[in-house]
Amino acid sequence: TRRMALLFQVKGKIMASKPKHLAEPMLDIIDVAETCRVSEKTVRRWIKAGDLPAARLGNQWRIFPRDLKTFVLERMCR
Repeated sequence: TRRMALLFQVKGKIMASKPKHLAEPMLDIIDVAETCRVSEKTVRRWIKAGDLPAARLGNQWRIFPRDLKTFVLERMCR
């Protein structure tokens, strides 16, 4: 549909298919907390501080797995 075509417009060019990073499943705060073995409150603090990139979709925070991986690797190097 026209609406979907507009969603996949990049710099004036319509893409043939969805960008790969949009197809990547996103994690919610519970998933991140379980993976990192911390509380949900800690994950919310990371997001609020800007340390962990996240997107608010509706009333839920969503995190790309690649952003979580980068976040963890950066913390390991400190």
